Amino acid sequence: MNYTISQVAQKTNLSIYTIRYYDKEGLLPFITRENGTRVFHEQDIDWIDLICCLKNTGMPIKEIRTFIEYCTDHDAVVEKGLEILLKHKQHVEQQMIDTQRNLATIEYKIKHLPEMYKKKFSVGEHS
Repeated sequence: MNYTISQVAQKTNLSIYTIRYYDKEGLLPFITRENGTRVFHEQDIDWIDLICCLKNTGMPIKEIRTFIEYCTDHDAVVEKGLEILLKHKQHVEQQMIDTQRNLATIEYKIKHLPEMYKKKFSVGEHS
């Protein structure tokens, strides 16, 4: 099935502007054009979902472009594309560890902050 850019925007929750930006940045080299109009297919939407996933997990546009170039190259440099994904996976796993640690700190403060302030203000009253 073919999709227009507005249909893809709706399916991916991206703006038309963002999709055009991704195309301009070389992230959508697989998109075909008919009479100058972008034509999208289901697998193109899958690629856009992957681009969003990588971007949302902190991969820079330049690195996403490199990854896509490796994956869409006729000489198929699969190992290099896989290397980029594995490195990014490690980055995301570290982000998750850091986020869990930060969440634990926030939860600790939520639990103990009221009593800490009670003690602080009650000590200040006795001075």
